[in-house]
Amino acid sequence: MTEPITGGQPIEVLLVEDDPGDVLMTQEAFEEHKVRNRLSVVSDGVDALAYLRKEEPFTDAVRPDLILLDLNLPRRDGREVLAEIKSDPKLCQIPVVVLTTSQADEDVLRSYRLHANAYVTKPVDFEQFIGVVRRIDEFFVSVVKLPPRGSAGGVGGAGPEPAG
Repeated sequence: MTEPITGGQPIEVLLVEDDPGDVLMTQEAFEEHKVRNRLSVVSDGVDALAYLRKEEPFTDAVRPDLILLDLNLPRRDGREVLAEIKSDPKLCQIPVVVLTTSQADEDVLRSYRLHANAYVTKPVDFEQFIGVVRRIDEFFVSVVKLPPRGSAGGVGGAGPEPAG
């Protein structure tokens, strides 16, 4: 199926990935399935944190609604980036999907201990990779209620909304 995703508003997605081939496949997955979301890309952990904190050269960066994070990154490992994001009151509510080639149990467990929202192993096959990216997108655009843009975590408002 290749019809466009129609549910939900477009979201800002930050892809933290150092492999140009995986970046290209992700971009193609967004384009091929008419994903309306905006994809920004940084290639290492240092740039990821600078982007999220709007530090040079990313002072005009748009706050992402979703982060797709590789674990094996240069300059600053994805595990360290995940720990920084989830311990920062201004960033901790942004959902982080670990999207990596690692199938190691210790990486899966550590990622969830660091409060990753999901852990997805990248398929090697292009069509399967596109399917995975599309399912992630559909889930976070059409199913999940994301935090409002510009919301700051921390005291008062971090809990679930009352039912009713």
